[in-house]
Amino acid sequence: MVHTHFVWSQGGNQVFLCVDFTAWIKYHQMVTVEGSSTTFMAICDLPPGLHKFKFLVDGVWRIDEKQPIVEDEYGVNNVVVVEQSQIFSVNDVLPVMDIDGYDHRNHADGASTSGSVPNEIEVEITGDDIETTTRRLFKHFSSCKAYDLIPDSGKVFALDDNIAVEDAFLVMHEQGLAVAPLWNAANLQISGMLTASDFIMILMELQRNRAMATNNVNQFSTISAWKEGKLQLQRRPLIQIHPDDSLNNVAVRILESHISSIPVLYVPEGSTCPQLLHVACLSGLLEHIRRHFEHRTEYLPLLQRSIGGLPIGTWIREIGGSGELKTFPPNCLLSDAYRLLIDEHVSSVPIVDDKGTLINVFCRSDVISLAKNNAYVHVQLDQTTISQALQLVDTNAPGRYGICTRSDSLYRVIGLLSDPGIRRVVVIETGTRYVLGLITLRDVFNLIFRKFS
Repeated sequence: MVHTHFVWSQGGNQVFLCVDFTAWIKYHQMVTVEGSSTTFMAICDLPPGLHKFKFLVDGVWRIDEKQPIVEDEYGVNNVVVVEQSQIFSVNDVLPVMDIDGYDHRNHADGASTSGSVPNEIEVEITGDDIETTTRRLFKHFSSCKAYDLIPDSGKVFALDDNIAVEDAFLVMHEQGLAVAPLWNAANLQISGMLTASDFIMILMELQRNRAMATNNVNQFSTISAWKEGKLQLQRRPLIQIHPDDSLNNVAVRILESHISSIPVLYVPEGSTCPQLLHVACLSGLLEHIRRHFEHRTEYLPLLQRSIGGLPIGTWIREIGGSGELKTFPPNCLLSDAYRLLIDEHVSSVPIVDDKGTLINVFCRSDVISLAKNNAYVHVQLDQTTISQALQLVDTNAPGRYGICTRSDSLYRVIGLLSDPGIRRVVVIETGTRYVLGLITLRDVFNLIFRKFS
């Protein structure tokens, strides 16, 4: 017999565990985990093999949708595989009755904790790897909700849309935000999202009318006035999600709407005023993948492949791909750099020397740093170079970008991009730092979630 741990983390007053090994007639009372009033645990002695189980929570039969599930002619149950000399937590066990017939038991002992492939090896990608990974992620994301992305503790910010432009971007800089929801106090609604692109367009407007720069960005009045008057944007409904929406829906809404973040809003019963619970983003979804599949990357074979063999990212001409990577020299003017970022809909461009060696990365979000000490007032886009502008940015701060090689695994790249501050990874040549390619958050999702919509 093997000691097997079972966990129920969805609350309740009295929780029992029932396992098919006892013919569904013996109930094991579960006890709360120390320090938690919502997580219950029980340990049962079970023989090796596959076992079905359910939870009886306050008199109601329940299954945990976050744990492996099997459906047969007798109903829907959670399932666990117990192996000799192994102690499995149900949170670490893979579904064993998947439609594709994947035998998880054969891989339990060899699950990698890093997901990386050796640098010397490049594994050829196959269409089946993409198909299998996409299908399994779709199944997993269908069973998870946006609520699962919300951290146990943390801050969420919303800016009053009547705040002055100058103050808004100063707050974003101080709080390290690249995007912020806007709150309309008159209508008691989230009215939109403020992004780094807005600030870039404000600077470009200043460039067209330098007379305004003798004062400050406050000449543009409030954020709402800028959005409605200066940009003359066509109004569209706010793109949002509910905490009960599936993670599939979160990914699809972000990708299809060509946005970087989406607010998670909840309206309590009997109220018309929404509560802002979280701002979901692609890095949060990648962190969810990394956390749930850290010790079982075999289940998602694409994650173990080296990125050099994947149809992902943008690469230099010598390597080829779906698009040619653009780079900037350090003396490139800000006006040209910002125009490319906006017109080409890209978030960052590597800065290289005359030998193609990586010097830095020019990111769209770096523009927020110009709010510090009103630095934007002294910046003339047609005279200031990227190199000069980056002197105003804390380029040594962690999280601006990551670095990898072509033989690094997709899992390692996902690990880098799951950091909220890292939205791109530069692919370099080992030893020389010669820039080969660039992989962004959206590139990863376009590969592994391309069939979600």
